[in-house]
Amino acid sequence: MGERIRKLKKIRIHREGTNELTLGFLFILVLGCPLWFLLGNTIPFWLAIAVLVAVWLMVLNFYRCPVRYFNGDTENLVVAPADGKIVVIEEAEENEYFHDCRLMISIFMSPLNVHANWFPVDGRVKFVHHQNGNYHKAWLPKASEENEHADIMITTPGGEDILVRQIAGAVARRIVTYAKPDEDCYIDQHLGFIKLGSRVDVYLPLSARPTVTMGQPTTGDQTVIAKLQK
Repeated sequence: MGERIRKLKKIRIHREGTNELTLGFLFILVLGCPLWFLLGNTIPFWLAIAVLVAVWLMVLNFYRCPVRYFNGDTENLVVAPADGKIVVIEEAEENEYFHDCRLMISIFMSPLNVHANWFPVDGRVKFVHHQNGNYHKAWLPKASEENEHADIMITTPGGEDILVRQIAGAVARRIVTYAKPDEDCYIDQHLGFIKLGSRVDVYLPLSARPTVTMGQPTTGDQTVIAKLQK
């Protein structure tokens, strides 16, 4: 029982969900009163309430935000910026900032995943850029460039520039980025939040060595996805 309590204390609700959850709870209360008046203590009334509560609990689950800390030395490590699964590990031309070939690792987040994003490396934020765009399904290759996205460039202590791209999906229509230019950033810190299904791309130097495989599940701020050359 004690271990269970400790685990529960490590789960909190992300601040991005405060308004939605509060309004949803009030909606259930407001709708419940006339339903009770119309239906009384009947099976249809309780079925309706059960459906509303189930939807609210699904939203609550979406906004869960585990308290996590990476164990060990973070030097030259690239840690997963999000929960999800690996959908891309390939060399790709990045012509917006680097104008050369980079190692691209992408993580797709389903609506069931935690949607908080973490910084994948220690360093300093070079710039943050938001780009409007389309809302293709997040796992499609064209989503990386054509979908609405936010780009965060981070310079590591070793001088490597790492690009993190938060991508909106077919359903996700809101990207929140907490990273600020010229601020120091660290693994364990929240980079931002993406609502509903979406994707995060990380562009690394070709010398980086991937430590994950296609389809592998990732845990944000825990799974090492690559190692940088010293």
